Amino acid sequence: MAARSELAEVAGTSCVTAGKIVDELLEQGVLEAAETRRESRPGRPGQSLRLNVRVPRFMLVQLGVAHTRISFAPLGTSVDTPWAVEMETPGSAREWEQAVGAAITKLLPRRVSDVWGVMMSVPGIVDEAEGRVLFSPNVHWSEGVDFPRMLRGMIAVPVEMVQEIRALALGQMAAAPMQKDFLLVDFGHGVGGASVINGALYPGALPLVGELGHTPVLDNRRACGCGSIGCMETLLSRRGFFQSIQEHGNKKAAGGKYSWGMVEQHITERGLEPWLMHSLQAGAASIAGAMNVLGVGRVVITGALNSLPETVKDFLGEEIRKGAMWGKFGAVAIDFAPRRRMRGLISVGIERLVVGFER
Repeated sequence: MAARSELAEVAGTSCVTAGKIVDELLEQGVLEAAETRRESRPGRPGQSLRLNVRVPRFMLVQLGVAHTRISFAPLGTSVDTPWAVEMETPGSAREWEQAVGAAITKLLPRRVSDVWGVMMSVPGIVDEAEGRVLFSPNVHWSEGVDFPRMLRGMIAVPVEMVQEIRALALGQMAAAPMQKDFLLVDFGHGVGGASVINGALYPGALPLVGELGHTPVLDNRRACGCGSIGCMETLLSRRGFFQSIQEHGNKKAAGGKYSWGMVEQHITERGLEPWLMHSLQAGAASIAGAMNVLGVGRVVITGALNSLPETVKDFLGEEIRKGAMWGKFGAVAIDFAPRRRMRGLISVGIERLVVGFER
């Protein structure tokens, strides 16, 4: 929350100008008055303002490798909440369109005009400006699909797409605004990264950034969904972990269906086996190399690794510090954080559809 005078100070403008802008944003429903009033400066109490938390402005869609999730959210959502709909991701664009369309019909707010846009996160290599997935090693059917057109056929509002790890980095920025420079690495069905430099998401000259999972690892002969052999994510993705415990004597894993819980149990019982240390060292080398190139001293790790024992996270952290050049001169910060996908998608909506936006 902030008072008008505080907003004027941050914006570097006069209180009169800031007041006019605030009045417009209140009228448009971007801001709302908070219920409490407080002293912001000596004199009469100032009105506390906040982003609107009452009206759902964005439809959020996550296309994941295993699951597709959908929710409606207001601008002022500050904590990721359970998704309204979670379903298994179908195996084709046609099936996905039908399933999502049915879900949206049930979820649409009473006043559809309140919704300003759809924010969609997708895995793979994404041309966000064109709204196209160029290449997706783990969801090949999504390549070239016109998702914006598809979704506009369900709800007639602008559709913005963002690569899924970039959405997570934006969510981390919203949750920890004092962290101006960091590399976010997410471990899940793949391994991806996104970087924040000087408080802004690093764009890259190409729609190809943070593909840490496709760093080749010596002596790794596993086939990757990208078509290469030996990619790091074949060791440290969810399926990579499961394959490793199958290969190293877990009879339950060898005869059963894939389960992340089985991976957690195996590592909890057996600790840092040689195969696990080798895999973590490969991941740490890739992360440290990226930190050295970017010139950042902080890495934020999200995803599946966070549920593994502390010994695993400690080992990974120490290996990253060994390879990060900044560790020779200063402190390398390693944070294990939750995924903040909703907050990231809302940040995309505010930046692309609200800033400079007039209704």
